[in-house]
Amino acid sequence: MLLLIDIGTTTFKAALWEGAFREPVSIPLSGGSPPESSLYSDPSRWLRAFESALERLGGAGKVQALVVSGNGPTLVPVTGKPGLDSLGRLNLDAAPARQWLDRRAEAEAETVSALVGAFVDPGFYLPKALMIKNREPQLYEKARLFLSSSEYLVYALTGEARTVFPSEGFERWYWDEALLEKTGLDREKFPPFVFPGDYIGDVLPGAAARFGFNSRVRVFAGGPDFFMTILGAGVSSPGQACDRSGTSEGINLCTKDRIMDSRLMSYGHPVKPFWNLSGIISTSGKALDWARELLGLEKEPYSVFYDLAAGAERGGLLFLPYLAGERAPIWDPQARGVFMGLSLSTGRKEMARAVAEGVCLAIRDVITVMEECGAETAELRVTGGTSASPFLNRLKADVTGKTVLCPAGPPAEIVGLAVTGAAALGYYGSFKEAAEALVQGGEIYHPAPEAKPVYDRLFENYRETYRRLRSSY
Repeated sequence: MLLLIDIGTTTFKAALWEGAFREPVSIPLSGGSPPESSLYSDPSRWLRAFESALERLGGAGKVQALVVSGNGPTLVPVTGKPGLDSLGRLNLDAAPARQWLDRRAEAEAETVSALVGAFVDPGFYLPKALMIKNREPQLYEKARLFLSSSEYLVYALTGEARTVFPSEGFERWYWDEALLEKTGLDREKFPPFVFPGDYIGDVLPGAAARFGFNSRVRVFAGGPDFFMTILGAGVSSPGQACDRSGTSEGINLCTKDRIMDSRLMSYGHPVKPFWNLSGIISTSGKALDWARELLGLEKEPYSVFYDLAAGAERGGLLFLPYLAGERAPIWDPQARGVFMGLSLSTGRKEMARAVAEGVCLAIRDVITVMEECGAETAELRVTGGTSASPFLNRLKADVTGKTVLCPAGPPAEIVGLAVTGAAALGYYGSFKEAAEALVQGGEIYHPAPEAKPVYDRLFENYRETYRRLRSSY
């Protein structure tokens, strides 16, 4: 039996797989947050959520292996060593984790970008570590290790510190000996690399006894959540794209050959020998949450917000969802959100629809850049929290002009973890074989022909509005 763990930004998800999935559990990661909670997370919450998940799932005695993925690039300055506290709970001291949304390390990103000869966003790991060294020297000296969210939990369970390097082509966003030396960062604070599916170690005896595991539970590397989502969406052939929706949005397109463009990221696909062409949108689900709160709907089900948006006409108001700067394709940390076209007749429903359309226009922007580079996007497979909304799935199809498929079954991160673990244990010969066996079909949404002229015009306005305003930010 496989125990599957995904550490999200707002939700900790866990499930068991033994040829079939048991019902996953979801645990909110909220409450008692440190200051500036959009920038920080308390890593101890992940440990408590892990314990709670095991209690709710049951069946720990049958677990043979464990695979963990997590949100990123979130950086955890680890100050302690793994163990159990006086109450018998998992314990690993760490300073607040720097969330993937934290893009304050602009000066450090410029330094790193100059050293690697390519743009590295302030949100990535090395600029954040360098920011801590420059601006919080006491914490930097105290930190024993810098880990991601999933690597932190794996270290707490196994005592083995590793950095999961997703695939070939990620060199620009990680580090090597020479880069660490040039930045003055201490090599011993950055663990050695492993790849998704690699064996890391066994759960420590104390933790195994605490949770009722058998004498040996192997832990395999999962890595970044987006990598697991690609597999869990069944994206395994060129032309298929995964839209990983959540607080942020990641568009990952499988390509036959590597495509290089400064507006996008390109690296090895989980399925060899293909490549992944990627664009990350900073605030998609976060923009929807912001709009819900703005409109006084934060305590209502999401369906209430979507029903409100559905009552407005297409394309009546334009919204740029740059509420925390933007990554792909403009890579502008200074960009800000914009409503364009407000009038006395603008109401709540028009604003709600504009925000939803703005998120979809951001997705279209990334896909358009991919196609400008020569890639083909035949199908968009939507995963994540917002994929539960038929309204938003249909809107994505209409705005992008692409067929949208929403795979059935557990969350894609969980399915991808099962694909990784099952392949690592030898149940399947490859990630591709495991993905084709485990991913289930689901609802399909086709673009409405009458929506095309409206969203073609709106998309032109979307791009032109940013071009005209960018010097004003």
